[in-house]
Amino acid sequence: MVNVAHTLENLHHESRSFRPHAAFAAHANATSYEYKKAGVDRLQYWREAALRLAWRQPFTEILDWSDAPVARWFHDGTLNACDNAVDRHVREGRGDRVAFHFVGEPGDTETLTYSDIHERVQKAANGLVALGLGKGDRVAIYLPQIPEAVVAMLACARIGAIHSVVFGGFSAESLRQRIDDAEAKLVITADGGNRRGAHLALKPLVDEALASHGEGTAHPEPCASVEHVLVVRRTGQETAWTEGRDVWWHDAVDPQPAEHEPEWVEAEHPLFILYTSGTTGTPKGLFHTTGGYLTGAAHTHRIVFDLKPDDVYWCTADVGWITGHSYIVYGPMINGATQVLYEGTPNTPHEGRWWEIVEQFKVTILYTAPTAIRTFMKWGEAIPQQFDLSSLRLLGSVGEPINPEAWMWYRRVIGGDRCPIVDTWWQTETGAIMISPLPGVTATKPGSAMTAMPGVCVDVVDDAGRPVPNGEGGYLVITEPWPSMLRGIWGNRHRYVSTYWNHFDGMYFAGDGAKKDVDGDLWLLGRVDDVMNVSGHRLTTTEIEHSLVAHPWVAEAAVVGASDEVTGQAVVAFVIVRGDAHGVPEDGDEVAAALREHVRHQIGSLAKPRTILVVSEVPKTRSGKIMRRLLRDVAEDRPTGDVTTLADPSVMDAIRTGLEAGTGD
Repeated sequence: MVNVAHTLENLHHESRSFRPHAAFAAHANATSYEYKKAGVDRLQYWREAALRLAWRQPFTEILDWSDAPVARWFHDGTLNACDNAVDRHVREGRGDRVAFHFVGEPGDTETLTYSDIHERVQKAANGLVALGLGKGDRVAIYLPQIPEAVVAMLACARIGAIHSVVFGGFSAESLRQRIDDAEAKLVITADGGNRRGAHLALKPLVDEALASHGEGTAHPEPCASVEHVLVVRRTGQETAWTEGRDVWWHDAVDPQPAEHEPEWVEAEHPLFILYTSGTTGTPKGLFHTTGGYLTGAAHTHRIVFDLKPDDVYWCTADVGWITGHSYIVYGPMINGATQVLYEGTPNTPHEGRWWEIVEQFKVTILYTAPTAIRTFMKWGEAIPQQFDLSSLRLLGSVGEPINPEAWMWYRRVIGGDRCPIVDTWWQTETGAIMISPLPGVTATKPGSAMTAMPGVCVDVVDDAGRPVPNGEGGYLVITEPWPSMLRGIWGNRHRYVSTYWNHFDGMYFAGDGAKKDVDGDLWLLGRVDDVMNVSGHRLTTTEIEHSLVAHPWVAEAAVVGASDEVTGQAVVAFVIVRGDAHGVPEDGDEVAAALREHVRHQIGSLAKPRTILVVSEVPKTRSGKIMRRLLRDVAEDRPTGDVTTLADPSVMDAIRTGLEAGTGD
């Protein structure tokens, strides 16, 4: 492993701190007592959180850790995830509460109450049963961000089937890998979705994924496990059809009766599999079980986002990612939240689309990614200023470390300097938020996720697994089991143990670097495989990106390490200049020279990028994550890998052309 013990030793100490407003703190869901209660008896703390769920058969044992590192939480209790997310609200008199304000990219809208969802999910559950699905069967879901995606997930949970949602931006090959690994019996998809004003086809990719690709290929035979493909009509585009296999949603689901008794499952029954790509090898099928996962997702959602009955909550993630699972479908719905569900992109049909939606639905809580925030910074603050954002009362960040400048812009421009920001760290593997401020309790620092959640035990350790003192960095680990932890990698316990538990004795290694500042607060550095070795010195891509974005010219930066004969690795940076920045030279070389000097001043000469390329965009997936792997390919003059998941594949051609022209050297 890479030694990251001193990766941030040159980063200046963040002295800004924002205490909670007294008026917010007076009515916050969480108080400082959360930490005290969890510190006195951690297991009792999680027991109380679990009792907020609706249990068919109450549990008697909190945690069984005898088969470590596989946990069993609340294992002798029974429940149903769909019952907790939907039925419970109907039977307790909250059926008329709005569950979702759906906004399609073309502008179509639909308001769905919990009673509406209840009816649709019961019909869908009966439709799945009619197609031969039952408890323990796996279902691949490959849908756009539409209500049927939520309904499909909940219908699977209702009958005890295990859903495996595949993000709609993945290729046919990626879909096939996931279907094969899970041995999915059914695929739920759509004819297509809407993307930047055009119809994005999905069904043809499913057809390609399930087909035989011929001898000598990775898939010489047709997919053997899939019996049916259930297709939602979303765009109305022409759709190829395989008789006997393909079934329209409106034919299989809509005529079904709206009555279905949930399948009551044990707490450790698998709820879903979600695949992460990893850097090498086949995708890892991480699976979560029912009772512990729901406990973690619902509890953290309630106290981190301070959810109140009259809130309108909007998590901008796609349901195909863990953030969508935990903080669109399960956590918020268990808590009875009213949500916005948006199909489209932030700039379709215009760059103020998100803020238009916030104004229209009076969104009070917004949870989004630093990448999106930096994109809005690039577009300029004049755009959000055209809209009434006064309904917002809390802002969240997720997906990667947020640089202090983006944090401050988010607070000032979007939050009007009145909204607390919860910068959350967690993973697909952890199931729920592990590190975050508690609004109304925590004094926050721009760029820091602050401290572990109550009931969660994290630390930063050195190569030998010893905790580092305040002011030093190392590896982020979790030292005690937690309810929403993954239970393994589907069908491969050995890979689960070797990936997460073999680095440090008895501790889960998150794969991320972190630093404790002088106050003991946590600063996430990103993946340790994003640590560069420059002339024997360890530098993280994150700290250099933060330095670049701190410059008033820069809206966004992506940094990678490229092989260098002299230094081992050299720093290569790709930067996007802010649209409203003043005094930016027209010559890209002048921009690069100024930014290199800025990094030298902020961090040191070793951190100066060898190459800075000014670009109009960096490669991002359709979910907004920067694909640094592709930038490394360009920086090291290798053929560019698969670009099918990019929002705009042509970005890579423009970057490669610019680098070959020597811009920024």
